[in-house]
Amino acid sequence: MIRTERLIRAGIVVGLVLLVEALCRTGTIPASVMIAPSAMAAHAIDVLREGRFTHDILTSFASIAVASVCAVGFGFAAGLVIHTLPGVRRALEPLIASYYAVPTFAFYPVFIVLFGVGPLPIIAIASLLAVVSMITATMTGLDRIPRSFSKTARVMRLSRWQAVWHVKFPAALPHLFSGVRLAVSHAFIGVIASEFILSGSGIGYAISYAYNNFENADMYALMLTVLVTVTLVNGVLNHVDARFQARSRR
Repeated sequence: MIRTERLIRAGIVVGLVLLVEALCRTGTIPASVMIAPSAMAAHAIDVLREGRFTHDILTSFASIAVASVCAVGFGFAAGLVIHTLPGVRRALEPLIASYYAVPTFAFYPVFIVLFGVGPLPIIAIASLLAVVSMITATMTGLDRIPRSFSKTARVMRLSRWQAVWHVKFPAALPHLFSGVRLAVSHAFIGVIASEFILSGSGIGYAISYAYNNFENADMYALMLTVLVTVTLVNGVLNHVDARFQARSRR
């Protein structure tokens, strides 16, 4: 069943790529609007080989890695604290539920004042965008632990924090990793989008620069690089997440 789903998914992606390729090659989509996917891939390989955007790529990926680590670490700690304090949780849950209605990018002038121009405000925005998914996943994972585990912790006379660390945390790990996967995805979005308006380097900045200067080949090559990277990272994380979920069902 899983193999069939993967084949169907791959078939849909390949079909869409071939459709866009045909539309571009026949001129239905003008070259001034979009170049063919095969041309994007060829130019992306050339760009990576030449190293013209190596600094931008490394800058973006470093910011994404730092933002992901910050979001996962702080989100797990915050979710753990909120879970162990029912009164605080009842007060914060409505705010957490409506968090994504807040336009995080509107705060970028504040972050520039606080951190200056550079990668720090970008990392801050991406971390804020990603952290709530980890907080929510942590609380949900701890909520879904069977009651028998809590009874076992009481029989063993573990303190509240000992029970969380030695019993609840291992049992909640599959749900926690789902939060990690979402946090990394949001970190990608936060960093790349922030670089369009906040940065003088990075993939987002390079794409914006290419767009403003009508350098379509560079723009689409960089976009394809981001798309392929995100797909590979999500594929690895989804695979690990599926392994955790399968283990939790045993």
